[in-house]
Amino acid sequence: MGVPLLGLGTFRLKDDVVIDSVKTALELGYRAIDTAQIYENEAAVGKAIAESGVPRHELYITTKIWIENFSKEKLIPSLKKSLSELQTDYGDLSIIQWPAPSVAVSVGEFMTALLEAKTQGLTREIGISNFTIPLMEKAIEVVGAENIATNQIELSPYLQNRKVVEWANKHGIHITSYMTLAYGKALEDDVIKSIAKKHSATPAQIILAWAMGEGYSVIPSSTKRENLASNLLSVDIKLDADDKKAIAALDCDGRLVNPEGLAPQWD
Repeated sequence: MGVPLLGLGTFRLKDDVVIDSVKTALELGYRAIDTAQIYENEAAVGKAIAESGVPRHELYITTKIWIENFSKEKLIPSLKKSLSELQTDYGDLSIIQWPAPSVAVSVGEFMTALLEAKTQGLTREIGISNFTIPLMEKAIEVVGAENIATNQIELSPYLQNRKVVEWANKHGIHITSYMTLAYGKALEDDVIKSIAKKHSATPAQIILAWAMGEGYSVIPSSTKRENLASNLLSVDIKLDADDKKAIAALDCDGRLVNPEGLAPQWD
């Protein structure tokens, strides 16, 4: 087991749009699909997977538990509902989506419930998302680092989150990058464009190749077949030391996702 390096994200995609995106991606060769309870698209994703004809054992399906389902009474029933909508008996990775300091459920309670879901065979791996170093410490105290498959965090050329990454790496927790293209802002960056020209690649391919080269998993979304196909090719691009140094210099703590009541006190 292990989180695939490149998967398909489905944030903000619903109904026929997400069905078309997932079916096209699977046709092109994607095998990792990332969704979440709050996306309200699990049933559509499940329909797309079922209609694709791709065998279940070839897929890596991730969903994320929403804050209203964090309590020990609600977490496992909510995951069972997600699996039903996804038309599968098990998930490959189930993640706590936000630490949500405004929610009166402790890290100990929801991590214990999530580990129980794994014990019951409802999910093959468990993980966390948007967890700071102190929150990772708490999660490790409860379930052990060996049971945390990944910390899914906002990470882009403009927000390289080095403190969190270094701490996670030191403790054996894999990093998954979301918002890797910075809502498309990084695609217009002159430094990225220059590196893309040098490699005869697209800016998106360069950014994804950079993130994967750093050892992170990525889950970009797209509704366009050509972009889905192009993103898939980023796994073959190898950046040199000069490219990496230039991208490292773009870091400016450019956080884009910071929802009130959900976000922790960032590192």
